[in-house]
Amino acid sequence: MNVLLVYPKLPFSFWSAPETIRFNAATALFAPLGPITLAALLPTDWNIKFIDYNISELTEKDWHWLDALMISGMIVQKEGFHTLIKEAKKRSKLTIAGGPYPTLMPDELIEAGCDYVICGEAENAIQSLLTALHSGKSGQIITSTEKPDLSCTPIPRYDLINLNHYLFFLVQTTRGCPFSCEFCDIAGLYGKVPRVKKPSQVIAEIEHLYQLGARGTILFADDNFIAKKTNAKAICRELIVWNKKRQQPFGFMTQASVNLGQDLEMIDLMTAANFGEIFIGIESPDEDILTAHQKHHNVSNPLFESIENIRNNGLSIIGSFIIGFDNEKQGAGQRICDFIDQTHIPTVMLNILTAPPGTQLSKRLKEEGRLFDRVIKLHSGETTFSLPNFTPSRPLEEIIEEYITMWEYLYHPARFLERTYKFCLAVRPTRKAMATDNDTQPSEKLAETAGPPFRKSFYDFLAFLHHVWGHGIVAPHRVQFWKQLYGMWKKNPSRLKKYLIHCISGESYLLISKTIRYDVNRLLEGQHKER
Repeated sequence: MNVLLVYPKLPFSFWSAPETIRFNAATALFAPLGPITLAALLPTDWNIKFIDYNISELTEKDWHWLDALMISGMIVQKEGFHTLIKEAKKRSKLTIAGGPYPTLMPDELIEAGCDYVICGEAENAIQSLLTALHSGKSGQIITSTEKPDLSCTPIPRYDLINLNHYLFFLVQTTRGCPFSCEFCDIAGLYGKVPRVKKPSQVIAEIEHLYQLGARGTILFADDNFIAKKTNAKAICRELIVWNKKRQQPFGFMTQASVNLGQDLEMIDLMTAANFGEIFIGIESPDEDILTAHQKHHNVSNPLFESIENIRNNGLSIIGSFIIGFDNEKQGAGQRICDFIDQTHIPTVMLNILTAPPGTQLSKRLKEEGRLFDRVIKLHSGETTFSLPNFTPSRPLEEIIEEYITMWEYLYHPARFLERTYKFCLAVRPTRKAMATDNDTQPSEKLAETAGPPFRKSFYDFLAFLHHVWGHGIVAPHRVQFWKQLYGMWKKNPSRLKKYLIHCISGESYLLISKTIRYDVNRLLEGQHKER
């Protein structure tokens, strides 16, 4: 059977980073992991191809070739699912859907005409899918409630993708999260008991990527890399040895909970393994809000101290914040801005609270009669540009105004550069700069991005020139720009490259801040028309 795996296009969002992609030797930010993991689980006698709609689209030749279309993705890609299913039905092609969106909302896809919908993780569902296909009866929801042992998960089919199209590569080390934040769907999707891959599996996947020619940054696509710290530390120890042996071809980034800041050994192992940046769900500086929405670990682990420990010991931070919680007091946006100013976190993801399907929050709001049937979105499925899908406890207009103000305040160019400068100054020098290299503590090094060296260097140079022109030549804050550049070179030279990468990466979010008021107000107008 000829099977075409498809990953629908991701809508414009915080993670799209269009300016970062524009000045890089890549077409998309990261290579999708779900579809190529699924590909490794399918029968070996199937002919399999993969198309990422963020790179290219199906052609007539593709449609003629395929016998079955398998679509995998998240709720943010909902529109793409429905468009592909509609087109497949026109052509009488078999359709199969799986991933987080089909798992949470299978009936929607069956109603749209999908032949088979897989709910749950693919490892335990493939045999049931094959049985269903053999029966020939379409319109089936195949449910797999058992959580698979990840030690049996094969190496994803990285060979199905063009590595040069992507800035980052994804590897997964764990599924599940021990925390139960009310607004998060991870525990519902993957369970509260973390399941992990063995360190040897992780190294095998990274070695496989290396042999295929990948270089640059690997994002560990875990909901919480330190969900099981003993395994995370074991992985880091293996990475230290592997990366040193291979002359540091990869840098790493991941997502972790804030309690990382209370484990200096874990931080030290991560930086020794060449981790450079982590994403942390901080959400709110208001402890009563964190407690009410079951983000207890952000209260039991002091936020400011934890972030300071992470930063001072060599890791950069992307912080996620949410506005619009129940019983949130007026001025929440300003309190978030104050917290970010105090911690100097350069890159922050700003969200308006929505209640995703399957979360404790959505269940509670439904019981209270406050949950809407759908979310009104400017860009389908992206929380950064979504209005609440429920009746909030304070005026919506007040929440919207604070949200817009946060974007405009935090990503004002001069303020963003100042925050980035202060953060990078506080990051300790690299091990090499401190002259502490040894067999177990390799020097931290920013890995090169994928692609031929000349092409990569050329794009790096273009990005730098663009940044210098925009901030050092024509901007009103150009004096500040040159003072900070000199200050980094003088005071913390081993982190100068990290500083420039932060500044250049921020261009995408500076762009969003310039249009956010218009975009969100247009979204609000759309909501009023629909209701």
